[in-house]
Amino acid sequence: MDGDVTVASDPLLAALDDDQRVVAEALIGPVCVLAGAGTGKTRAITHRIAYGVASGAYDPARVMALTFTARSAAELRARLRVLGADGVQARTFHAAALAQLNHFWPLVVGGSAPRLLEYKGRLLGEASERLRLRVDVPTLRDVAAEIEWRKVSVLGMDDYEQRVASRGAPGTLTPDQLLALVAGYEQLKDERRMLDFEDVLLATAGMIESEPSVAMHVRESYRHFVVDEYQDVSPAQQQLLDLWLGGRRDVCVVGDASQTIYSFAGATPDYLLGFQRRYEEATLVRLERNYRSTPEIIAVANRLMRGRAGALQLEAVTLGHAATAADAAGPASTAGPASTAGATSSARSASTTGSPGPSAPAREQPGEAVVLDYADELAEARGVATRIRDRVDAGVPPETIAVLMRVNSQSAILERALDEVGVGSRVRGAARFFDRPEVREAVHALRAAALTISGEPLFKSVSDVLRSLGWTVQAPEGPGAVRARWESLNAIARLVDDAPDGTTFRAFADDLRARAEAQHEPTVSAVTLATLHSAKGLEWDEVHIVGLTEGMLPIAYAKGFDAIDEERRLLYVGITRARRRLTLSWPRSGGAHRGEREPSRFLQELGSRTRGAARAGVAAAGRPAVRG
Repeated sequence: MDGDVTVASDPLLAALDDDQRVVAEALIGPVCVLAGAGTGKTRAITHRIAYGVASGAYDPARVMALTFTARSAAELRARLRVLGADGVQARTFHAAALAQLNHFWPLVVGGSAPRLLEYKGRLLGEASERLRLRVDVPTLRDVAAEIEWRKVSVLGMDDYEQRVASRGAPGTLTPDQLLALVAGYEQLKDERRMLDFEDVLLATAGMIESEPSVAMHVRESYRHFVVDEYQDVSPAQQQLLDLWLGGRRDVCVVGDASQTIYSFAGATPDYLLGFQRRYEEATLVRLERNYRSTPEIIAVANRLMRGRAGALQLEAVTLGHAATAADAAGPASTAGPASTAGATSSARSASTTGSPGPSAPAREQPGEAVVLDYADELAEARGVATRIRDRVDAGVPPETIAVLMRVNSQSAILERALDEVGVGSRVRGAARFFDRPEVREAVHALRAAALTISGEPLFKSVSDVLRSLGWTVQAPEGPGAVRARWESLNAIARLVDDAPDGTTFRAFADDLRARAEAQHEPTVSAVTLATLHSAKGLEWDEVHIVGLTEGMLPIAYAKGFDAIDEERRLLYVGITRARRRLTLSWPRSGGAHRGEREPSRFLQELGSRTRGAARAGVAAAGRPAVRG
């Protein structure tokens, strides 16, 4: 490395803050970067790689940057190209493993590699027919998720069998039926000479472990590894990374334990939090200067995660919030951290009593974190829509605003409310509500039934049809496709509460069809509706997080400390998506047939300690319910 290179003379270093620069200059040996939300982690690691290439420390062809989504890998490649390091490989774990498997299979095994099975459902359906089991599509999807979890957790069938009793079986399957179905799936897959995505990781690892020539070739090809979003690594991915390294120690990992939200899919922050125990000589860097959000929003995020394992204490950095996302990822040359000590939070609350909700108070300023309660879900949706309409009228582009929710089915009432005030919306990461198969089926069944049924109470007519499609008053236990289908059907049941008095069954069904047809109109500029999971990695100027009640966030099936803590991290991810404005809201009632609701325990932690005190804090206009 050129000893004459200085910060002043090297633009790759001059573009970074002090902590990011430590990351960039730590080119050799194990490096662990604990990077909070909005702290410029991608900037830090791409400049690190580019600086290593520019200084001669790295051969770009021997550097592998690993991440978890194709979108993130594409972003890494684009940034590295701009920085002059376009020869570096940036791939997902699966893409890197698949390329190696396809290369080495003909040499080691002979012939072409097995075909890749992209969708497990069809094979699982055939396996269920062989076993003479009646299994619906949502349950098959949940079985597929179980197969994926077993494999990324590196559990053999014997070990998995011992876990099934505690994990439970999807849908109405018994544990024995689940195990038989999983075994039948594996048998069919072997008969047809196919591999699924998880097999790719395991087969590549097995080939490197058992074939010295493969191990030598792989380790010669790649010398330096960088792993982004390391808190999301699974045991199977860690096993493969260890085999790629082969005992070498040139690995840089970047992650944030507070953003671990995929434990249900096998992700674990243990490797990130235990990195220093494994590599005692590791360079540890904390990135805690947040360039994204206002001090008020950062204060709320810090309070939520205070005392949690691996949580970072973010510091707000004032750059001027008209800055672009790219600018916010790293410091301007004159920007430094703005101290939040002694700062007065602008977080406020207001109350609604059945009306759609208040517009922004006159004293509300950019940067505030606002907590609102509403009479019910419809009032909440209309209140949020009205606030968004006011912001759009004030000149805010709709595409800079997002409404985040815990489950996809919450989008239906929000889509309708935004449509009522003339604001376009788009659902990210899922089909729009009326495009979902179970919703289309329900709308068709309700319209058909409305032709023959009349004179009954609306709720009875609708609920009878929904029950015929598998809906129940009580939600199924656990997450997954079965639960998602129930949530969609339950959202239709909840729409009965919003129907005007005297609405007939026929009018209700016709209204559903009209809404389904109307939502297909294209929108050029639209508010984003997204689940908290699908919002990870994104950011908006203004964020509304809705439905913050017990049973929704944390979700009802989250049991035990670990599950509740994952729900906490989901809310943290949502909060830290906001740059300038944040609104947290909850409905006091679920509707005429569902009774009162409790505010989320997380809201109570952020504000008052008890429900009564929290309500008192919310009801007093202007009285802070959340302080930084």
